[in-house]
Amino acid sequence: MTENQKSKPAVFIDRDGTIIRDADYLANVSELDVFDFSGKALELLRDKGYLIIVLSNQSGVGRGLFSTETVREINNALNERLGGLVDAFYFCPHAPDEACECRKPATGLVQQALEDIKIDIPNSWMVGDKVSDIELGFNAGIATALVLTGYGESDLPKLSRMPDLVASDLLNVARDICLRCEVGD
Repeated sequence: MTENQKSKPAVFIDRDGTIIRDADYLANVSELDVFDFSGKALELLRDKGYLIIVLSNQSGVGRGLFSTETVREINNALNERLGGLVDAFYFCPHAPDEACECRKPATGLVQQALEDIKIDIPNSWMVGDKVSDIELGFNAGIATALVLTGYGESDLPKLSRMPDLVASDLLNVARDICLRCEVGD
């Protein structure tokens, strides 16, 4: 990151259940199933000036089900299918009982992104389908959006506080974010 680089707002997006169908420990690129609307959603956000940063818990690594290299291969394949719209991927490889600082809802993944990229945090968003995604947004002090794909519908009643947006899927969240926020030059 250069010193004079202008900060841009980011949309931090959960991967499994939000951009792709949740496959319970996705361990093979051949099982990658991207929602039809994901590419269009990311295009809308990118066109509004947002950075696209994918954050995910990948406890399958910590459980010995697959390697960090497998996660990187899947993320690379996903970004190819999305036309290279994702600016960065960050993931937590730890099992839930490891008490790390990067497992959502902890803010470690956002902190890693901030170390690498100049991000306008006050104008950023966290989008996901689980309570942990929304709580990460609350913990990071950014706007939140819950999608009802993946675990979203079942996790909605579990939230202790409502997110800023709730929508059927990532495309509708992207449309709502674009309507609410004027970003860019």
